[in-house]
Amino acid sequence: MSYDEPEAEVGPIGTLIGSLKNALSTLLGIAQTRLEIISTELQEEVSRAADLLVWAFVALFAAGIGLFLGALVLIFAFWETHRVLVSVLMVSFFFALAIAAALVLRTKLKNGPRPFDATIAEFRRDREHLSPED
Repeated sequence: MSYDEPEAEVGPIGTLIGSLKNALSTLLGIAQTRLEIISTELQEEVSRAADLLVWAFVALFAAGIGLFLGALVLIFAFWETHRVLVSVLMVSFFFALAIAAALVLRTKLKNGPRPFDATIAEFRRDREHLSPED
């Protein structure tokens, strides 16, 4: 004995069910693709941020040590004649440098790339393709 598979309904209802299945399959495929794009962009952003933080810390640490030692050298060089003046000049220089660095950082944060730009663009294209045209 063999078991026969039930035949698919033929007619308007079978066609409608088939169309709905195809539409659902297409929507799930689109959603999966978009989630994969979001996941990839998130991984890239986390990696980029970690890389930037490590190198920023290394640069700041090295620059801080170098500037501190340079300031000490200048203060010791003028110890007998103008140690207070050189000390005030060094403190002023460090504060000016800190303000300039803060301004540069603020500019870079404002003008940096927005996260998930590619994903947002893909969603925008999807919405344009799926919206009814007038």
